[in-house]
Amino acid sequence: MSGTRHRLQAAVTAFLHRLTPRTLRGRLSLVALTTAALLMLVLTVAFNAVAQQRLQRQADDELRTRAAAVAATVDTSGPAVRVLETSDDALLDANVWIYASGRLLEEPPNTVRLTRVADALARRGVRRCVTASVGRRLRLCAQPVSGVNSRATVVTALDLSPYQSSAGTLLLGSLALDVVMLACTYVLTRLAVGRALRPVRTMTDQATQWSAVASGERFGRSRHPAELARLGTSLDALLDRIRTLLRHERQLTGELSHELRTPLSRIIAELDWWRARPRTPAQTHATYEAIAEAARSLRTICDTLLDDARDGAPTAPGTAEVLPALRRLAEVPERPPHVTVTADGPPLEAGIPPALLERIVSPLLANACRYARSEVALHAHDTPDGVRIDVTDDGPGVPPAFAGHLFEPGRRADPGDGHTGAGLGLPLARRLARSVGGEVTYDPGHTPGARFVVSLPAG
Repeated sequence: MSGTRHRLQAAVTAFLHRLTPRTLRGRLSLVALTTAALLMLVLTVAFNAVAQQRLQRQADDELRTRAAAVAATVDTSGPAVRVLETSDDALLDANVWIYASGRLLEEPPNTVRLTRVADALARRGVRRCVTASVGRRLRLCAQPVSGVNSRATVVTALDLSPYQSSAGTLLLGSLALDVVMLACTYVLTRLAVGRALRPVRTMTDQATQWSAVASGERFGRSRHPAELARLGTSLDALLDRIRTLLRHERQLTGELSHELRTPLSRIIAELDWWRARPRTPAQTHATYEAIAEAARSLRTICDTLLDDARDGAPTAPGTAEVLPALRRLAEVPERPPHVTVTADGPPLEAGIPPALLERIVSPLLANACRYARSEVALHAHDTPDGVRIDVTDDGPGVPPAFAGHLFEPGRRADPGDGHTGAGLGLPLARRLARSVGGEVTYDPGHTPGARFVVSLPAG
């Protein structure tokens, strides 16, 4: 029994699922149609209830008018009730009962069953109306007539068939109007929703046509309603992030291919030379050392570029307090204790995230600590265009002939100077600074030692 119930529920659910429209346009139209149907049902029931009450009130008014006319022909001034004759007795006597002290004086012919209802109504002796069904629906009203010495009651009846016909006509008319209104509501809702969703279809077509990187198109350039304008802005921001990531990936790929070409070429050249002719053990050892050095250079280049790809790409705007960031860099355990950090003026803020500020300054500081003899200084101060950070050391400085190649990836002034490094720190620092509207430059006029200047936008 339980399995049958579950199968029945599953069948009903599947049937309802098939009936549910697949498109947003169809679902919104169905919701509008259902809401309109419920509203029409409530209005129709309320309208017909009011109409029924109104028709019944009209019937009661007509009955009381006839009862008043008949009461005018009843004489209750004497000890006995008398019914006076008038010229329109036939009209007044139709469906009229006259009682005197509970005794029936006049009644219409062939109305035995209806007379019983009139008797019960007259015995109450009050003004009252009731509805009776004796083959057809009739409305009866009792009207007491009081005199000096006697008392009478007039009961009148009215066939409700014309009023029921009017009520039925009103009901059919309201139902027909409901059907027309629901059909119009459904059609207009589908048209309105289709027109409202037309920009969405346009945006979908545009998204499939635009190139993710090369195209400079934007969803927000077209005029849309407020909701779709916000959606367009969000999609534009998403496209910008995708384009940034793709450009960064292409740049990383280019840098890897460019930077790895030199050590790979050296490895290939050493192997070709070693295989070209017999080598002495000393020459073989030298070849091994050259290949090992090139391999270490490959690893250093990969580590540096991948670290930059993971952590160095700016993804969101922000501000950084310059002095605390520089102090954190100076407190790294690998730094010598003679690094000094100073700043001029009020607390300085750069218009970049703190992590990006550290990524820009860190290679410069590492390079200064690598070549400094006794002192490295970090000094920050504000400028009309933003914030400036000077990284100064008292080392041998940069050879004038090499100053023009400082920011070329993989270039070092003297690879055999005994210091580690792949020649990528300075280029990476400059590239990161330029990505946020800043710059990294070398000051050739500073002596002795070297000074690198970082210019960043103000926060």
